[in-house]
Amino acid sequence: MKPSEKILNTWRKFNDFPLETLSKVWMHSIDQGGVQRGVSLMKEHRRKYGLSGNCFDLAIWLLDEFRKDGIEAYPIGHDLNTEDAHVAVVAKDELGDRYLCDLGDQWIMPILIDENNKDFTVERQSGFFPAADVQVQPSGKYVEILYHRPNGKVSKQLYDITPIQAETFYRAAHKSQSLIRETPLVECRIPYKNEVAHWEFDDWEITLSTTDGLYKHSCEDYVEVIHRVLGFDRELLEAILLNKGRRDGNED
Repeated sequence: MKPSEKILNTWRKFNDFPLETLSKVWMHSIDQGGVQRGVSLMKEHRRKYGLSGNCFDLAIWLLDEFRKDGIEAYPIGHDLNTEDAHVAVVAKDELGDRYLCDLGDQWIMPILIDENNKDFTVERQSGFFPAADVQVQPSGKYVEILYHRPNGKVSKQLYDITPIQAETFYRAAHKSQSLIRETPLVECRIPYKNEVAHWEFDDWEITLSTTDGLYKHSCEDYVEVIHRVLGFDRELLEAILLNKGRRDGNED
């Protein structure tokens, strides 16, 4: 179910890239919101401030790297042009087999979705998603992913793996950049004991998801914690989070 080394080599360039909506909040604060950033600008913001972006940013950047590395890939998604929009990427290996690549949901690595491949199985797989086993269930133009949590809970996500046309995709990307969540969101993959765990900052609360269970943390200095975990620029973080907190009434 694992991808080729060529696909993995490209994917690994993003191992320390979080999913975050802070970039979007910041772009709005400097009157440049509502416009999808190009890869060159995203790279500049990554270099200067440690930022990455939301699922559209990450998909666009990943597609660009696949293209440079000679890998055929295309964007997929659902609920485009709404607050629930989510996009990912499908990449093809040398034999034409397809792999789901979802940086926005912080997968550990891409996973095979072509059931005709001899290596495909519907059995539960570990090592692909933080703190959960996954099952892949293809059905025509859809692929359903089942996430098996350590506590026995099973959640599902349905991917429409139909390629999104470039014009439609970028129109949805611009729309996404104009929609601001009530609270900022940051998700990343971090080492934890002998696994890759899922770290999340959402609704002014920090959650660590591991195979041992969920650990929730509260703290007074979110700026320092996010700076320490992700390396984001401290001054920029302070400007984004404190201003966002004041607007949302979360600051003392």
